Amino acid sequence: MREFSLPALYEVPSDGNLTDLIRRNAAQHPDTAVMSRKVDGRWQDVTATEFLAEVRTAAKGLIAAGVQPGERVALISRTRYEWVLFDFAIWSAGAITVPVYETSSAEQIQWILGDSGAAAVIAESPGHSATVAALRDRLPELREVWEIEQGAFEALKAAGADVSDDEVDRRSSLANADDTATIVYTSGTTGRPKGCVLTHRNFFAECGNVVERLSPLFRTGECSVLLFLPAAHVFGRLVEVASVLAPIRLGCVPDIKNLTDELASFKPTLILGVPRVFEKVYNSARAKAQADGKGKIFDAAAETAIAYSRALDTPGGPSLGLRLKHKLFTKLVYSKLHTVLGGRGEYAISGGAPLGERLGHFFRGIGFTVLEGYGLTESCAATAFNPWDRTKIGTVGQPLPGSVVRIADDGEVLVHGEHVFTGYWNNEAATAEALSDGWFHTGDVGTLDEDGYLSITGRKKELIVTAGGKNVAPAVIEDRIRAHALVAECMVVGDARPFVAALVTIDEEFLGRWAAEHGKPAGVTAAELREDADLVAAVQQAVDDGNAAVSKAESVRKFRILASQFTEESGHITPSLKLKRNVVAKDFAHEIDALYRG
Repeated sequence: MREFSLPALYEVPSDGNLTDLIRRNAAQHPDTAVMSRKVDGRWQDVTATEFLAEVRTAAKGLIAAGVQPGERVALISRTRYEWVLFDFAIWSAGAITVPVYETSSAEQIQWILGDSGAAAVIAESPGHSATVAALRDRLPELREVWEIEQGAFEALKAAGADVSDDEVDRRSSLANADDTATIVYTSGTTGRPKGCVLTHRNFFAECGNVVERLSPLFRTGECSVLLFLPAAHVFGRLVEVASVLAPIRLGCVPDIKNLTDELASFKPTLILGVPRVFEKVYNSARAKAQADGKGKIFDAAAETAIAYSRALDTPGGPSLGLRLKHKLFTKLVYSKLHTVLGGRGEYAISGGAPLGERLGHFFRGIGFTVLEGYGLTESCAATAFNPWDRTKIGTVGQPLPGSVVRIADDGEVLVHGEHVFTGYWNNEAATAEALSDGWFHTGDVGTLDEDGYLSITGRKKELIVTAGGKNVAPAVIEDRIRAHALVAECMVVGDARPFVAALVTIDEEFLGRWAAEHGKPAGVTAAELREDADLVAAVQQAVDDGNAAVSKAESVRKFRILASQFTEESGHITPSLKLKRNVVAKDFAHEIDALYRG
């Protein structure tokens, strides 16, 4: 057993809650821009004083509508200024925020609203509102629904006109550090999403220590961050709260479709993203260079950047020749990449999935260091991250200051600290399994080096994390696909890949009947029909049914029908009929690669 810890750099308040931050900002930095919002396509700054006033206005409306202290209010929306506004308004009314991904299926929304007992919903679009409306008869505790795109803020402003500032201040002060701030639902391998209960203390410990350890990246009045991650994800929430705690200017955009343009207009000094974002920056730049006939120059510049970064970790550092080549490519290539990234930043933070050592060296080599970290919803986002001044590429960094990371005898990563969640909402059994004597069992396997840098080497649990950082519980969709009569087995894949896909085997017993009904030759096998259009269409129906139970990001986009079966004899399933995922992934690696080719 091995463990490592660092002393805390931030003292969590003994009382109070996250709403104290916005009042402090208004008092200490009244005219400082703490937010920026898009108005008619242009960024408009919001000062600390203005933000506090808008939060209070929205909180008054929630109070007037009957939202009580401790009640749950769901927030279904893409990342936008209003997400942050309503999050703090819910807290200011003394309530608890329940974030819901805007891509969630109706089944997922029903489960989260019902399990959390949400009394109200703030939804972004007519589509979200319609989904909630269709579920109303199954959600007896739901009383109110507001829609952002149909004037939710204005409606709350009108409703709360008679509520005083003193009442909002009273409500804001009710929660203490150990009270619940939010319930974030995360998919588990058992099917139903579990609600992680995160307190105000969890966020103070997490965000306070991140800001202190990365203090040059969080300078008030100088630094800014553009949030394009889902605000419903705990990593997005870290960006939100850390920015307010620092405070630095925070801008929000709903997705990464026009990320290059957004970065160019906002010009952030810090970027927080998932590996897929940095992969796209690299791939897009390389593709553009090739289209312009400069592919060889770009490739040479990339190899130079990687070699330069690797040399930084050696006693002698980069050689004179390497330094000269690096200087040349800085003018020709690297400066242009900095412009693509906004032109002002030198650092980014990456989490949610492995970045890849080569990509890490490439970015550090061009002068834009990506600090890789690791965490889970249960650890309130990052439980380890690389420090800005002592980065070890290929690791996920050292433990969050004030916490402890331990490697158990079986290699599992255990975590202890004030940032660790208090348990799963309404799920004592799952809580008891995850928490033992104050230690959170992550289900991941890793190692610690002599300097306390953590490397994640595998997973004890079956959770898949795509290259975009989306956590996918394979059992949810596999069970639905496997329910189709034609399907014998299904294994979802997508770990560190750009999207979710699946390997499917055909039930040989049912195949004969299906073949007869569809005019196929008698005795035909799955191997002979795996590319047959009718069979592919039938399996697609099973996949479509499975996709109905999950969000778009979790849905299976491609699948391959296999010529063989998963059996106990072949070594692909256990006697209890559980898939040996590692064995299947190894034996069918060529089939999996084919799913992502092109």
